[in-house]
Amino acid sequence: MGKSLHNDVLDAACDEIATCTRLDVCTTEPTDLTEATSTYTVGNVTLTAGDGNGDYTVGDGDTSGRKVAVAQQSITSASASGTALHIALSDGTSLLAVTSCTSQAVTSGNPITVPTFDIEFADPT
Repeated sequence: MGKSLHNDVLDAACDEIATCTRLDVCTTEPTDLTEATSTYTVGNVTLTAGDGNGDYTVGDGDTSGRKVAVAQQSITSASASGTALHIALSDGTSLLAVTSCTSQAVTSGNPITVPTFDIEFADPT
């Protein structure tokens, strides 16, 4: 028996991630909103929520399924020093997504660039 999910099902997950209004660069993988936005953050930027509003694009996955792409972000001034290892997305109430990033040394006061990245949901197999 085959398995399938309509794109609307996967898009619902992508659209929920696209409600995030804050991106934090973190030194350790956060497990809750406080860790993401204060304990482990070395910098953050405000995002515009919604697919197609400039920060998020929902579309076909790279190999299957669907993905939400987050546009490149520039943080003018790091709030602390450390090694950036994770990116956290939150909506002001909940930590909705965490992903790893290329290890980058961050110095307080210096700019941080977060390259475009995506979170992908594959079709069921």
